[in-house]
Amino acid sequence: MTQSISARSILGGTAHGPIVAAVEALSFWGGVDPATGRVIDVRHPLHGNCLTGAILLMPSSRGSCTGSGVLLELALTGRAPAALVFCEAEDVLTLGALIAAEMFGKPLPVLRVSRPAFEALSQVKTARISNTAIETDGLAITVEPPATAALDLSESDRAMLDGRDGVAVQQAMRIICAMAAQQGAEGLVDVVQGHIDGCIYAGPANLTFAEKMAAMGAKVRVPTTMNAISVDRANWQAQGVPAAFGDPAARLADAYVRMGCRPTFTCSPYLLDSAPRAGELIAWAESNAVIFANSVIGARTAKHPDFLDLCIALTGRAPRSGVYLDEHRKARRVIDVDLPGGVDDAFWPLVGYLAGRAAPDRIPLLRGLAAGQPTRDDLKALCAAFGTTSAAPMLHVDGVTPEADGAAAEDADHATITRAEMAAAWSSLNDGPDEVELVAIGSPHASLGECRALADALGGRMRHPEVVVIVTAAHQVIAVARSDGTLARLEMSGVQVLPDLCWCSISEPVFPTKTRALITNSGKYAHYGPGLSGRTVRFGSLADCITAALTGRVPARLPDWLS
Repeated sequence: MTQSISARSILGGTAHGPIVAAVEALSFWGGVDPATGRVIDVRHPLHGNCLTGAILLMPSSRGSCTGSGVLLELALTGRAPAALVFCEAEDVLTLGALIAAEMFGKPLPVLRVSRPAFEALSQVKTARISNTAIETDGLAITVEPPATAALDLSESDRAMLDGRDGVAVQQAMRIICAMAAQQGAEGLVDVVQGHIDGCIYAGPANLTFAEKMAAMGAKVRVPTTMNAISVDRANWQAQGVPAAFGDPAARLADAYVRMGCRPTFTCSPYLLDSAPRAGELIAWAESNAVIFANSVIGARTAKHPDFLDLCIALTGRAPRSGVYLDEHRKARRVIDVDLPGGVDDAFWPLVGYLAGRAAPDRIPLLRGLAAGQPTRDDLKALCAAFGTTSAAPMLHVDGVTPEADGAAAEDADHATITRAEMAAAWSSLNDGPDEVELVAIGSPHASLGECRALADALGGRMRHPEVVVIVTAAHQVIAVARSDGTLARLEMSGVQVLPDLCWCSISEPVFPTKTRALITNSGKYAHYGPGLSGRTVRFGSLADCITAALTGRVPARLPDWLS
């Protein structure tokens, strides 16, 4: 059936300005500089464009849940786009715009348009948006009012909305209900635990939100873990982090702890003793964790944006939509992967990265991988890389993940990932020099197994004097590594193991200032690293990282399994 040119308001408001259009989704975290509004994702078609004051037209967002925090920061400093126009479902940036309007009086229109309208708007230079129309030279599109879902709220839900549990819970329920309505949810679900991603310091707006909620007396009512933060909380002053950054970053973490969150400070909450079980309904933010929880564990969580994560933790209620429901966990694209023989650990993040590109807007079923016998750490790397290039909250791996059997929807389409595509992606992630000054391990946070594998591979050998080797990991993992001798073995080889931070939140001087190029075995950091660090980032296996650590260089060649 042919789609008409149509538009619907998601969040109302007026705007006018130049249209900046992209056919590829963008993660605002790691993709847009909150201090300037410029696109810093070096692999995105809009790289270098300034989004301030523009009507941003793109299919949806992707990647990090912290995009909502970046958008809020842009809105509160006057650097935000004038409006956001999507042609697919979108939650992360929509939530940031909702918080800006609801809590700070900074309205930012969000609209969803049909594909023909999206294509028509992509061809024009400027537009004017009102609550009833999008107008350009030669084109006027009627804007339908926001959809109003008739939410089936429980008696307790209504009591929270009416202020029974205080103003913080009341505010949280208003935000949850607004998001549920725009998602088309019919009601809310109970969740048994949460994970907060909004504790990463994307700018003063994150701190303003958290301290405002804490001042209103907010307290979480379900067990809630916390993501990696932006400083080593106990050591940032000794590490030379400027107080202008370190103090608000630490205050942000402290605000969430005051609200009752558990100070786990890890982007790998599935490695904790509190990890959920299959079938449990949870409310996690942090893209890699969401994808792992849904895909590998079989728990159920939407990819909740920053700020919504806290709102759900304060109420124990989440919109009953998306992958909380059976029908939305089906794969809408089947991807056949040409599995090379003799793959190593670098294969899994590479194929995850490519799978996200092949399925940027839908859940895929990956076939052909079972013979590779991926470990839990392999799947961790695959899920994290997938989350950088896809907006989907989960994937299935035929013969591997718990819901893969029968996961393909009847109307699923098909795609392939060939060895030629793997080789091209490998080359694009390795366009830097042979010489590196930094080895970055732990994006997402390293598991105990990964720490042991690194210690085993180094075998007590000392790193090259001009190379810094840093592993980021959770306190719980570091504690076990200390007790079993793994930490001592790593430190004997000159490896630094840092808690609290992860590579997507690390900054100078903890990030070594003399670094010109680095290597990582993380597909996630290989994608975000150039924009976040301003350095050239190489991608490779753990063996490649060991070579770089010991010699200061590693040739940018294809791995043996692709040669």
